[in-house]
Amino acid sequence: MLNPIEWSSGPDGEIPFGTPFPFSVPFALASPESPGLYLEGVRRIKERGGRLVSLWGSWTSGADPAVLAAFSDAEGLLLYRFRLSADDRSFPSIAFLFPLANRLERAVRDLYGWDPAGLSDQRPWLDHGLWDGPPMVPQDASFQRSPEGADSPQEEYPFVRVEGEGVHEIPVGPIHAGIIEPGHFRFQVVGEKLLRMEERFGFAHKGVRTLFRNRSVSDAARLAGRVSGDSAVAFQTAFSDAVEVATGSPPPRRALWIRSILLERERIANHLGDLGALGNDAGFGFGSVQFGRLKEEFLRTNARIFGHRYLMDTVVPGGVAGDLGRQELALLREECARTKSDVLELKTIYDEHGGLQDRFSGTGWLDPMLAGRWGLGGVAGRASGQMYDLRHSHPVPPYDQVHVPVSISRLGDVSARVQVRFQEVRHSLSFLDSVLEALPEGPFFIQPEETFSPFEGVGWVEGWRGEVLCWVRLGSGGTVLDAHCHDPSWLLWPALEQTVPGNLVADFPLINKSFNLSYSGHDL
Repeated sequence: MLNPIEWSSGPDGEIPFGTPFPFSVPFALASPESPGLYLEGVRRIKERGGRLVSLWGSWTSGADPAVLAAFSDAEGLLLYRFRLSADDRSFPSIAFLFPLANRLERAVRDLYGWDPAGLSDQRPWLDHGLWDGPPMVPQDASFQRSPEGADSPQEEYPFVRVEGEGVHEIPVGPIHAGIIEPGHFRFQVVGEKLLRMEERFGFAHKGVRTLFRNRSVSDAARLAGRVSGDSAVAFQTAFSDAVEVATGSPPPRRALWIRSILLERERIANHLGDLGALGNDAGFGFGSVQFGRLKEEFLRTNARIFGHRYLMDTVVPGGVAGDLGRQELALLREECARTKSDVLELKTIYDEHGGLQDRFSGTGWLDPMLAGRWGLGGVAGRASGQMYDLRHSHPVPPYDQVHVPVSISRLGDVSARVQVRFQEVRHSLSFLDSVLEALPEGPFFIQPEETFSPFEGVGWVEGWRGEVLCWVRLGSGGTVLDAHCHDPSWLLWPALEQTVPGNLVADFPLINKSFNLSYSGHDL
């Protein structure tokens, strides 16, 4: 049974977590003392239908190195912390239970130099051979760094190759046309049919984990909003939740409602952009123009009311950065009504357009059975029959009062991901209608309490792409000692690989856009 626990003092010197509040998802913390207990606990989570949310390392000056793993089930979020011993820099791999842990564990190995014992995949993930040793090791730690540095770039990455008559390889990236961030895709092809696709990332690694360290909470909140630009509100909200949990400082009720407005506006704007881009990739320029117009109207309203097109710096620990007056509320309600009418008309056009449906239907199929075994969430998971949506399964205010239906399809193809986006836009607009009409009175910001001893906290939010998690460790005076932000793309990129075989080369841009995953949020 998962029980939220208040740690009045940490066992064995462990830095305690703050108490979960009604504004946050329930969570509990476990610290297995041995590899066997760690694996047994993870196995029990798997057996009762739990899902992997994230996995990361933490090692700061004066603190023991540890690997943390976050899992979810029907009751909430369960955090496992496995401490590494001074003489054994290894931790048990859980990839044989949760395959999506593979890349996360490889990233921990690259960043800290710790070995995930039992992991068969020994290839690097974020490390391209240009670092002078693991970059996240504290400077005062006794750790054997590699004598080789930036003069010894990594040899060619060992992609898995398909052998056979007529098979050839198509490398794409890491540099792409337009404004797409760097990522490498390696295709194995026979004629025009795709046999396999494998990805390689890490090109946009920018040291965000290190940038978080020793910053004030306010500065760190601004950084969180820039982890992945299209998910600024989701990351800001998750980070703020984590700080509020750690400091025991619930934000005011009005602030929670305004945060939901910002989250749903971010969701709608991104879905509008994706629906237009999907039409464009299928040769339907009219859809691109019309959805581009609707998204631009949303972004301009954001700038006019909230001060930023992509809503950066609007959510802060303690509440939100600004309030909404009657005039702003009326403008937002008017835009909702107008957008709802336009989207309904465009959906009819998309549904009845034979050329679009021919390109969408059956393309990029993600097996619902696989999506269930991997515990996939977000648009991609819900388009393959999975009911994972934090707004529904673990609602916090105002989602516990103004309910949002789960948008779902069981077809698993590009068409299903298009339909889920249409559903979510409609549901989010209806949600906004209700919230804007019943926005509670009161303050929109309360200064969080100051911590006088180290504390930790976690925030978990349903962003437009999927579940966003932020974990923070605060020192006395509110300084951020360490922080981890997790983008759902970490778990969805491997799923994208599974949708490619059997499709044509020309279909990959359409499949890729139907997921629309983040490079920046992945390569932290």
